[in-house]
Amino acid sequence: MGNVFSSWFEGLFSNKKASIVMVGLDAAGKTTILDKLKLGASRETVPTIGFHVETVDYRNVTFHLWDVGGQKRLRALWKMYYEGANAVIFVVDSNDRARVGEVREELRTLLSDPLLAGAALLVLCNKQDLPHRLTPAELVEGLGFRDLSDNGLGRYLAGHKWYVQGCCAHTGDGLYEGLDWMCSHLPDNV
Repeated sequence: MGNVFSSWFEGLFSNKKASIVMVGLDAAGKTTILDKLKLGASRETVPTIGFHVETVDYRNVTFHLWDVGGQKRLRALWKMYYEGANAVIFVVDSNDRARVGEVREELRTLLSDPLLAGAALLVLCNKQDLPHRLTPAELVEGLGFRDLSDNGLGRYLAGHKWYVQGCCAHTGDGLYEGLDWMCSHLPDNV
């Protein structure tokens, strides 16, 4: 009986460990988000060539966050980081309306990869501080998350828990609400 109680008690207070791959188009704000989560502040960044990896402790989860470069020539390399990923954070520049179609295509490719089958998907709708941004609801509509036709992403989301959170990487607004959702939607085996 003591071992059962001891195991339960340890599980209650021990940290889960989760591997998260963070991707998105270039200049969406991935590295700024990583800096804000790790350092508590944003700083001047340059385009990521390759990847950054950081460990971020939040609540009872230790996140190993892989921030992967988003330039078009690097996107084919994203899949190298999928194996072992418990979840995906896809960062979108909500002020860049012209690239919503490109975001949809990259999400379609990502969600079709068998290495990410069942992985939770958090879409961070970044740059919500800018005046001409898409709201999270507008982004859900624009990306076709509920559209089951060939044009939409609805059928690709089957088997994935997903959530779209508005945020501002520079101020941190919305980031922790997104992480709260992520913490509660990680697989049980984490």
